[in-house]
Amino acid sequence: MSTNKSDHNWKTLDRDLGRIASFESATLYVAKPMVGLGIAFLFIILAAIAASIFFGGASTSWVVIAAAGVGAYMAVNIGANDVANNMGPAVGANALTMGGAILIAALCETAGALLAGGDVVSTISKGIIDPESVAGHDVFIWAMMAALISSALWVNLATWLGAPVSTTHAVVGGVMGAGIAAAGFAAVNWPTMGTIAASWVISPVLGGAIAAMFLWFIKSFIIYQDDKIAAARKWVPVLIAIMSGVFATYLAMKGLKKVFDVSAINALIVGVVIGFGTYFAAVPFVKKQSEGLENRNRSLKVLFTLPLVISAALLSFAHGANDVANAVGPLAAIVHAEQFGEFAGKVEIPLWVMIIGALGLSFGLVLFGPKLIRMVGNQITKLNPMRAYCVALSAAITVIIASWLGLPVSSTHIAIGGVFGVGFFREYHEERRARLSNAIRDEATRIAPEERSRRKLVRRSHFLTIIAAWVITVPAAALMSGLIFLALHAAFV
Repeated sequence: MSTNKSDHNWKTLDRDLGRIASFESATLYVAKPMVGLGIAFLFIILAAIAASIFFGGASTSWVVIAAAGVGAYMAVNIGANDVANNMGPAVGANALTMGGAILIAALCETAGALLAGGDVVSTISKGIIDPESVAGHDVFIWAMMAALISSALWVNLATWLGAPVSTTHAVVGGVMGAGIAAAGFAAVNWPTMGTIAASWVISPVLGGAIAAMFLWFIKSFIIYQDDKIAAARKWVPVLIAIMSGVFATYLAMKGLKKVFDVSAINALIVGVVIGFGTYFAAVPFVKKQSEGLENRNRSLKVLFTLPLVISAALLSFAHGANDVANAVGPLAAIVHAEQFGEFAGKVEIPLWVMIIGALGLSFGLVLFGPKLIRMVGNQITKLNPMRAYCVALSAAITVIIASWLGLPVSSTHIAIGGVFGVGFFREYHEERRARLSNAIRDEATRIAPEERSRRKLVRRSHFLTIIAAWVITVPAAALMSGLIFLALHAAFV
């Protein structure tokens, strides 16, 4: 009898412990997102405190303190949304783990922002509005504050929805909306806005076309050769040299302005020299890497993994150097206006402001970046190291071409366009091979249209969601910014 009672007590205890364990698991599951939000909120508070330390002597320092908090919030959102475009393909191709990608991106983004971040930034977003048309010091400050708040809120919403959008275009829309609300439609430089609108189409299409071209090259000259390893030994060093030369040119033109100024021709010469040097170093490296590999496609992935990781790191460095201005540009404009009592299209960015932007990018990536990294890397189309390498290479080449053409392109649009380009090329290539093969063609005619649609290599739902988010980014950010400016102007001016 006592034995039965003891067994019953143990069973009751086991059930209670099981309930406690389930409750603890549920609590951790619910609380996990709150930890990230709590850390992000703490960072925003610390940014505001830093502003109070560096700008505490002014009578209106509370405006700068508030702007520093909003700038930190914007930087966190850029890290959560924008950085995924550089690391997503490498993670999707299994060249990097999620943890490794986050660590590399955080270090490279921070280094790019602090070491090569532009010391002079066009805070009026490449001439979107004329500062002289804004009547008054206070009006200008609240216009910049509204632009910062609206663009941060829009990027935050897009990240929550799982849509990689252009943070550059969000800032452009925010500045435009605040400018219209403050000084009317005449304050906006509409030809510049037309150029930016054209870049919505040009940059993703160009990025996709270049990525597809490189994928075609790899398939034609390496994958479909009888001796794949011999073909790889011949052509992979060439592709690595192209990558090195392109990134050297890219960084010389866009990322090293703070160190020294380089003309487009000199940057191209630097790229050619580094490309040739890298080729001669890559030949023995690829030869050693390819020793003992089997003559099949899976073996080729080994040869592209390291170049892909390096290219992703370089993209992150360049992104930190260029896009940190999206977070701290309006903040720097507010600091300048408060410090000197005037406003200008271009201002020096104080070091403490740049640090807020750099750290915010890293915090946003670490805390909230994995969602967009998975979406870009896995959910649009299936990537492997060769395909992801084509995406990274196309991103750098497209930015260089756009710079020469004077187009204000978005790194987000280019990278996502590259992913779509690779996916749609694979669809075209598979259909073409099916038509050329009688056996496959006969089988394909027996497949129902619904099944053929299901077998598409690019997810149409993600394609439509992302395109829709791109189209409405500028008008949505502009509308939000105009409303926020009117509210701030009514409350404080």
